[in-house]
Order: sequence, then C-alpha cells, then structure tokens
Amino acid sequence: MNSILISIHEEALTAYERNYKNEFTIGRVITEYKHIYRVLTENGELLCELSGRFRFNSYSHEDYPAVGDWVVLTPRNAEGKGTLHAVLPRKSKFSRLKAGSEPGQQIIAVNVDYIFIVLSLNLDFNLRRLERYLISVWESGASPIIILNKADLCDSLDQKLGQLEAVTFGVPSIVMSALQKEGHQKIFDYLVEGKTGVFTGSSGVGKSTLINALLGQEIQKTGSIRFDDDKGKHATTHRELFALPNGAFIIDIPGMREFGLWDAEEGLTESFKDIEEMAGSCYYNDCQHKEEPGCAVLSAIDTGVLEEGRLKNFQKLQREKEYLERKTNKSRQIAEKNKYKKLNKELKNNPYKKR
Repeated sequence: MNSILISIHEEALTAYERNYKNEFTIGRVITEYKHIYRVLTENGELLCELSGRFRFNSYSHEDYPAVGDWVVLTPRNAEGKGTLHAVLPRKSKFSRLKAGSEPGQQIIAVNVDYIFIVLSLNLDFNLRRLERYLISVWESGASPIIILNKADLCDSLDQKLGQLEAVTFGVPSIVMSALQKEGHQKIFDYLVEGKTGVFTGSSGVGKSTLINALLGQEIQKTGSIRFDDDKGKHATTHRELFALPNGAFIIDIPGMREFGLWDAEEGLTESFKDIEEMAGSCYYNDCQHKEEPGCAVLSAIDTGVLEEGRLKNFQKLQREKEYLERKTNKSRQIAEKNKYKKLNKELKNNPYKKR
C-alpha cells in the first residue's frame, strides 16, 4: 500500500499506541464476511477477526468495520491473519435504510471522496431514483458525480441531458460507454492518488463493467443485457475495495433494487433547493403545495418551470423522512435500554473486571 495513504491516520495511530502501549499497524478493510475482514496493509492482505474488547464495546452495526474503513490491528504476518482493535474516525459514510420492519442503518461504504451514481441511458434512466440517491450522497459527506452509462444504446442523449440538469443543479456528469470503453478516462479527473470512489446504482447499469475498464483487467464478473426489458443482469454479490494502478481506490457494491433513506435532513434540502426556494414565496408559511391559494410551487408547475413528478417525489420523500424519525426515536430508546442492561449484567457477573 502506498505510504502516503498510510500517513493519513498516523496521528490517530500514535494516540492509540499511547493509550494501549502495544505494537499496532494500520490497514484498510477490503471486504467483510460476517465479522471476518480482509484488510490491506503495507505487508499485504490479512484475514482479520475482531478482538473481544471490540465486540464487547460494540452496540450497533455502525460500530463495526465497513468496507473502506481504516482500522488498527495487530498483524500475524506469518499466518496471513490479524486481530482488529479499533476503527479510526470516518470522514464520510454512505448508508441507506436497511430492509426489515424495524428501522436500522445499512452502511454501504465509508471514507469515500466521490460517490459515482451510475445511470443507464437505455430504458433504466430514472430521475426519481436519482433524486433519492442524491439525498443520501449529500448526507454522506462525499461529493456526487453522475455517470451516464451505455451511451451506445441511447438515441436521445440531448433530451436526457436536459432532464438531468433540471434535477441536479450543476452536479458533474460523465457520458460514457463502459462496454465500448469510451469516456471512462474522465473518471480519473476525480480519482487521483489517495482518493476513493464508490459506484452505486441499480442492478445492471454497468458498474462492474466500468470497474473492469478502470482496472484494465477483468476482475469483476459482468452480466449481459436481458432482451425482455433491456436491463442488465445483477453481477456483483458483495462490497469490495480495489486499488487502481494510479494509487486511487474504488469500491464496488451490489446493485440495489430499493434505496430507503436513512439520514435525509440536509440532503433533502440540498437536492430539492429549487422547491425550497419557491416555497419561500408561497402565501402561507405552512403551505403544503396541494390546493392552497397563492402557492408559488403549484404556480411553477402550471407555467412549466417545475415538473409535477418532481414535487410529488419531494413530498413522498418528506413523508418517508418523518415516518423514519418517529420509528427511529422509539428504536433508539429500546437500544439504549438494552445497552445498559448488558453493562449491568456484566458488572454483576464480574464487578472488578477492567473495561
């Protein structure tokens, strides 16, 4: 691993060594298999497990390492193994609402500089889905870049670029064809040495083909186009970090059929700032943009300035955010209660045990 990348967290490692008085090294999580991690270090890849202290002090999924994390470990190089002791502070976190009836966060990737939202220019071009992705990207702390793939299958590029501009407000975009290996070199304007990007989007939009083009070799499996609906087949089955020849990193993740919002407060405002600005001119301060007289947002729809579908999606995402906040507050109260029950039980069993 490039020594420049290791130096990113030298200060944090020094602080950790002062606290624990031991020999440690830094690595970066490449993949995760049910709390077993492949970690890239200066001495190569190690298969690592979590220390007992780490497990005890972890109360939620967010506490555990994720792909892209910088971690502190004790290596056993001769065995090709190691033990993870801590996750170093994250500079960004890209996540979504996990599946299931109870609200929870599913971390997709961490410590990324750019999130490349891949859209297909064939029949899978979906602006409402893009709006949903952009909200989570703005919340993550990373910068969004839109990739319009499969340009070779599109005969209405100018029209789609116009539609895109109406909802992205200057977010950079790259038009390319991963299959034809055209246009992907522009990604290296962003993925320079030391930077990390993650590619996200629906199944079959061409993320794995794109990563193979960037790596210059067939690393990721790819699926062909389905003839019945013009969509690609799902190829990637797990998250994985790859090192590019120029010293940058990329993370490939499985395609997502559903993308529920987790954090959305700032992202919702940033993604729909046009509607937020229009709402400031509504006659009523609490205007819901439905049937109220003097509604500037409805007036913008009537005059063609704003697309009605964009407003409906904004209102739908607002309802999702409010529902999630109600559910999450209740779940956090239960989680906090369970946390202290666990601590009290441990103290009763061994009141002199050092933490």
